[in-house]
Amino acid sequence: MKVLLSPAKSLDFKSQIPTEKNSFLCFEKEAEYLNSILKRKSPKDLSDLMNISSKIADLNYERNHNWSLPFTKKNSRQAVYAFSGDVYRGLDAYSIDTNKIDYMHSTVRIISGLYGLLKPLDLIQPYRLEMGAKLTFDDNKNLYEYWREKITNQLNLELSEDEPVLNLASNEYFKAIDSKVVKTNVYSANFKQSKNGTYKTIAIFSKKARGMMTRFIIDNKITEISALKSFDYDGYVYHENLSSEKDLVFTR
Repeated sequence: MKVLLSPAKSLDFKSQIPTEKNSFLCFEKEAEYLNSILKRKSPKDLSDLMNISSKIADLNYERNHNWSLPFTKKNSRQAVYAFSGDVYRGLDAYSIDTNKIDYMHSTVRIISGLYGLLKPLDLIQPYRLEMGAKLTFDDNKNLYEYWREKITNQLNLELSEDEPVLNLASNEYFKAIDSKVVKTNVYSANFKQSKNGTYKTIAIFSKKARGMMTRFIIDNKITEISALKSFDYDGYVYHENLSSEKDLVFTR
């Protein structure tokens, strides 16, 4: 199984990493090229591009100019330990059993506006570039045009025959993949909360639940979609009536 996740805007480059294992980007040249474009932008340009405050724009202007190859353990960090948003709090990669890190590495893929497609142990440097940012360059109207074919082809290369894909990424990031071209079946999971007699999707809970389901898959080394129906972390249960063949719904 391949599990697709979004990255996070918030980063952690200080906590102690539980493993020395690391890997390297499959799209290093592409990331370097995109960073060269970002380096030419002023803090005001970055603020306008990503609708961020001047303080965050200044931080990312500095990040863009500090970004450099080669990536090493001294100037970089494994992606799964670098992201620290709600999804990654749900995943809690720091506490994963060390004998399951290799399984996580073979299973999880993180879609990124700067790095394309990341494996969990790929070294990255701090950045901010949302996939939905309206960055125009060369003949590309946006990052989707730049990345879609590249990411989809790479995912297909990594998929074994009949290996399912579980999309736990946000719509913003999943749109960077051409699901019609993915060579195996693509499934999704959604998480709803019971409120006033109905089930509603609440973003903050859904994000954390995506991370928890990823952790459930790693903890149990799940390879079959049907096994996901037993997901029960944090009070969630599979809701058959709300689900369809390729969209599994979990409620609490």
